[in-house]
Amino acid sequence: MFTIHEIRTERGILQYRRESLTGIRCRISPARVERQIDTAPAMPSYRDGCPFCPDAIDTSTPTFEDGSRLRCGKSVTFPNLYPFAEHHVVTVITPDHAAGRFDVRCLADAISGTAEALSRSPGYASINWNYLPSAGASIVHPHLQGIADPEPTHLADLYLSAGRRYLADHGRLYWDDLMEHERCSGRFLFENEIFWSANPVPLGEREVRGILPISTLAELGPYVEPLADGILRVITFYRSLGTHAFNASIFFDAPKNAGRGHRVFCALIARLNPNSLSMCDSAFMERLHLEPVILTLPEDLGTLFRGGK
Repeated sequence: MFTIHEIRTERGILQYRRESLTGIRCRISPARVERQIDTAPAMPSYRDGCPFCPDAIDTSTPTFEDGSRLRCGKSVTFPNLYPFAEHHVVTVITPDHAAGRFDVRCLADAISGTAEALSRSPGYASINWNYLPSAGASIVHPHLQGIADPEPTHLADLYLSAGRRYLADHGRLYWDDLMEHERCSGRFLFENEIFWSANPVPLGEREVRGILPISTLAELGPYVEPLADGILRVITFYRSLGTHAFNASIFFDAPKNAGRGHRVFCALIARLNPNSLSMCDSAFMERLHLEPVILTLPEDLGTLFRGGK
């Protein structure tokens, strides 16, 4: 499923990892964690002028063409005012501006509202979450972003195209073989109708992936609550390690491709805590070379997760 080339340096090991299916590569340098650049979070809490708070959301946010916003539980979904996709919506998860904790029902409602808004598109959808400014959130108030386009994003395209080639070559789904392989590895975390493990070739620090037994957005309904539960378990795990900021994305195939070799998957990565220096954990290797430098070995992530039980 992946290859490792390891060398030893004066400061410890350095691993070059490559995912066999897609060719995605990363470098893992555990010694770099000794830099201790991730400090206790300077959590932003100001709410003046926040367009997502209850007293402003109905006047500060746009509506769909029929003049409505989509409400599911406490969540509110509406078009993105500054879209970068053909269909781009925002879902405010909770009325609480600085929510530190989320319950399963709250997050499940937000995912459901986003999915319902995106279901109007025939394209390739994803549901995404930037939590806190150091993870790219321009507004602190917790919110999801849903996008859908006629073409998949680059990462989704890699897995969709390679997954179909794998099915044609082997007569099996790559994702099923991957789960069988990872279930016996030190990277496995847990299952709750969804399979969760540390990604062996991570795209970001402490990357965890959940693999769902479906391929399209239309099939998501029965798995919304286990998906929300799994995401929150990973977030709780991150916080036990001192990490508060994170990114998450859930990738779907287009409706027309149902049953063609894909599995919906959710990817989460930890990010540096908000800090007064505006220090970020993404630099030229991550953004220009698409070859992230990782600190934590995925196998260690499994050990850390099990140690917290």
